[in-house]
Amino acid sequence: MSGKGPGFIDEVEIFVEAGCGGKGCKSFHRLKNRKKKFPNGGDGGRGGHIIIKTDPNVYTLLEFKYKKHIKAEAGSCGGSNKKKGRDGKDYYIKVPPGTLIYNADNNLLLRDLTRPYQEVIIAKGGCGGLGNAKVKDLVPPEEGEKLHLYLELKLIAEVGLVGYPNAGKSSLISCISKAKPKIAAYPFTTKSPLLGIVEYKDTTFKIADIPGLIKGAHKGYGLGDRFLRHIERTKILTFIIDMAGVDGRLPWEDYYSLKNELRLYKESLTNKPFLVVANKMDLKEAKENLKRFKEITKEKVIEVSCKEKTGLDKLVREISKRI
Repeated sequence: MSGKGPGFIDEVEIFVEAGCGGKGCKSFHRLKNRKKKFPNGGDGGRGGHIIIKTDPNVYTLLEFKYKKHIKAEAGSCGGSNKKKGRDGKDYYIKVPPGTLIYNADNNLLLRDLTRPYQEVIIAKGGCGGLGNAKVKDLVPPEEGEKLHLYLELKLIAEVGLVGYPNAGKSSLISCISKAKPKIAAYPFTTKSPLLGIVEYKDTTFKIADIPGLIKGAHKGYGLGDRFLRHIERTKILTFIIDMAGVDGRLPWEDYYSLKNELRLYKESLTNKPFLVVANKMDLKEAKENLKRFKEITKEKVIEVSCKEKTGLDKLVREISKRI
């Protein structure tokens, strides 16, 4: 199970309009053998609400890239004999868990939807007009609420993978979960966050592969800070370090650079529990670099090779224990 690919959209602006209320009815009836007429016009129906609901089977906001204007059904008009008009159908907008809803006009956060199947009426339908059975003069129906919304998705996962491009994050997530990312030996193969599900004994947890960071990412360099938001909700950070230095960088400098980028983006990220994973340990240069890495950083390191699939069980076991 994964959310991936070019269809991954994590921020959109949409316009929503709840349904108008139906008109009240003006009608009269006269009893047999009586000259006087009695008003019996029914009320109009309520307009449909716009309801935003989280669905764990939805992974992206892609639908709203092409569907910007959403309108709920209007209520029906009232009828004679005090017949009330039918309420308009509510319009449900399905979004992934982790979606934040903002008023785009004033940047006010309206709701943070983090739980599966959580829902909120974001725009209320207008009340139906009153028929003359209740009032002498008809009361007109109300308009439905209209809102300009900004939706932002922050993936919900227990583990966030952080590393430079080509460090092996995509390879790692493909080895320990059922996610199937695109993998190649050049930077920025992963151009959108990827969500994988890892099963270990009686434990299941989600792991998010965040596109490779580079120095200055918090300012928008490389793929920028666009995807840094997706590690804000994670419980554990996992730094994936290319210990062989394939791209010519020193592994310990990569490590400190990554931590600094997270700190500059949001200070609270530095307080999260973390693991350090030394990848590409099948390469000769990795052995010597690992020794130097430990001397400089004083960090405990889990050694893995995604190519030879070694050390992965230990890594999953450690993550499961931390969770």
